[in-house]
Amino acid sequence: MSSTPQNATFMPLAIAILTISDSRTEADDKSGALLRDKAEAAGHRVVAKQIVADDLYQMRAIFSHWIADPEVRVILSTGGTGITGRDSTPEAVAPLLDKSIDGFGELFRQISFQEIGPSTIQSRALAGLANSTLVFCLPGSSGACRTAWDDLLAPQLDSRTEPCNFAQLIARFDEH
Repeated sequence: MSSTPQNATFMPLAIAILTISDSRTEADDKSGALLRDKAEAAGHRVVAKQIVADDLYQMRAIFSHWIADPEVRVILSTGGTGITGRDSTPEAVAPLLDKSIDGFGELFRQISFQEIGPSTIQSRALAGLANSTLVFCLPGSSGACRTAWDDLLAPQLDSRTEPCNFAQLIARFDEH
């Protein structure tokens, strides 16, 4: 289990949040709002938040824009990770990744199994690194976003988490 030392310094990260949905608006985007609220409560800066239709090329354009933006260090997306016809977030994101973080999806499904049982097998949650930007693609339900944030993202995006975390590695992503 990870721990947080008392004397470590917190490094706030610039986070962009993308909700993928054909029907959500800012007024009823519970998952995007939850991620924004949790990121801000943790001390991070939400530098962009947007909703896009579940369209491969519209998604890819936004992801690409944020990946190219040197200010954005983390992208959190919610929605489009299922297996229905319009669910295409993994197909939009995977070609943009320089490195896959396979353990994220595996661990998310393991944790989610404790909450929703074998239905978690329908999730294609994924993560990776693109142009020194961390990208996390979460399911669209607010419960799944809460699980991902509380159990995986919050500690890994906190520079004080020991023995290691993504926040500490960000400075090293640009090393060759």
